[in-house]
Amino acid sequence: MICSRCHHFAAAPGGTLCTLCAGAPEPPAPPFAGAPVAWLRSPVGLGRAAAAVLGLVIATDVFAVYADFLQFDVSGDLVDGTYGVAVSRRADHADALCNASGSAQASALLTCVVVYLCWFYRARVNAEVFSPFGHSRKRGWAIGGWFTPVANLWLPRRVMLDIWDASSPWGAPRAHALVNAWWTVWLASFLADRAAFSGYRRAEGAQALHDAARLMLFSDAMDIAAAVLAIAVVLRLTGMQHRKALAGPVPAAV
Repeated sequence: MICSRCHHFAAAPGGTLCTLCAGAPEPPAPPFAGAPVAWLRSPVGLGRAAAAVLGLVIATDVFAVYADFLQFDVSGDLVDGTYGVAVSRRADHADALCNASGSAQASALLTCVVVYLCWFYRARVNAEVFSPFGHSRKRGWAIGGWFTPVANLWLPRRVMLDIWDASSPWGAPRAHALVNAWWTVWLASFLADRAAFSGYRRAEGAQALHDAARLMLFSDAMDIAAAVLAIAVVLRLTGMQHRKALAGPVPAAV
């Protein structure tokens, strides 16, 4: 007999609920009233694609770090009062590389946002199959949470933790260290990027440009670290969901 609540796993012997639903509190309504039924779909393809585009983001960030360093170096010479044709050429070269790296970063980021959100939403729907009542937000927040001002500083992490817990192996302890590390570094990168962009836009004079280049260098380095951790999260969560789907329903002993 199929569980009468989640309609996905076999009911425990002599009962109408699966072991997972039997241990969960009775919800006031189905997982979220009006939500379509969740079905498992493999996250592997999207997970690999998300990791690949995050790698592309890292590549453009490395290019940006190089351009930032050149800008920081030549602006330092200008602050020290070093002028001449050679310095002017270096400044023009640094400006050109910064513009090129900015365009490359924007293109890579746009691609990454689309692919990553597709993966994230897929993982969120799959997690609802594993744990129908273990989510504090509706599915739409897996995407909308990233674009809601202020709430985007904490809501995506909350959705990720719900997905992570639901996707963890049956009966295994739920460790959040990797998710917390990723989110902490991502927040630092996000805030550093805002500060660097603002400083660069307002920069007037060699000293202001030098300070802005320092901020951009830090921001792009933090973005690389955040992307590396994001790849680790994507691959770990994708692997957990794949293995849990292959393992089948929760064992009766759990």
